[in-house]
Amino acid sequence: MATRRVNTSAAKTPLNEDDTTLSPDVKSNISPAVPASVIYKLLGFTFAMITFPIGSYFLSVNLLFGGNSTYAGGLAALVANVVLIGYVVVAFNDDKSEREAAIEEEKKSR
Repeated sequence: MATRRVNTSAAKTPLNEDDTTLSPDVKSNISPAVPASVIYKLLGFTFAMITFPIGSYFLSVNLLFGGNSTYAGGLAALVANVVLIGYVVVAFNDDKSEREAAIEEEKKSR
């Protein structure tokens, strides 16, 4: 079997390379990649996705459906889909408002 030989003294690793592209005058961007409001919405919908279907199952299995777990499971699946659709709608509206704000800012800069 043939092996590939690499001259390690000539090859520079990212740790050995000189970092001449960054100058001390340039400030680095340390802002978060995702806004905090998006994270809070995701955490809220994650909590809802866990608790609402399970809660609806256990509340409805005896109170609403008289012990029939099939209907209670169907209701839990329906509640999970409602939470998921709600998240998608909120995410689309949030993205739409961000795009509109960017367009308005672009118009102001002209």
